Amino acid sequence: MKFYWYPKCGTCRNAKKWLDEKGVTYEAIHIVEAPPSKEELKRAYEKSGLPLKKFFNTSGQKYRELGLKDKVASASDDELLHILASDGMLIKRPLAIGDETVTVGFKEDEYNAKWQ
Repeated sequence: MKFYWYPKCGTCRNAKKWLDEKGVTYEAIHIVEAPPSKEELKRAYEKSGLPLKKFFNTSGQKYRELGLKDKVASASDDELLHILASDGMLIKRPLAIGDETVTVGFKEDEYNAKWQ
């Protein structure tokens, strides 16, 4: 599993702690220093079954600064993937990508169901 996280994010630290406690093997990747590529985001989006807008960190400062709320509502998937890949701070975190499973954010119930 690739585990994209931001070490200063409390939610990311909680998710990482959960993974460690459950003995889940993962590769921790700093989401800002090495964000996922547009192609990797596209594969994750397709695997997840989630709407692409769920991949955006809508509470982030960068999202608000760029005024993406309206853009996300009207842009094509290709445009949205390009925007997401341009800056790791725009991606909702943590982003966990496995062979068959993808989770966006951290909810313990979801991690229990998908990563154990």
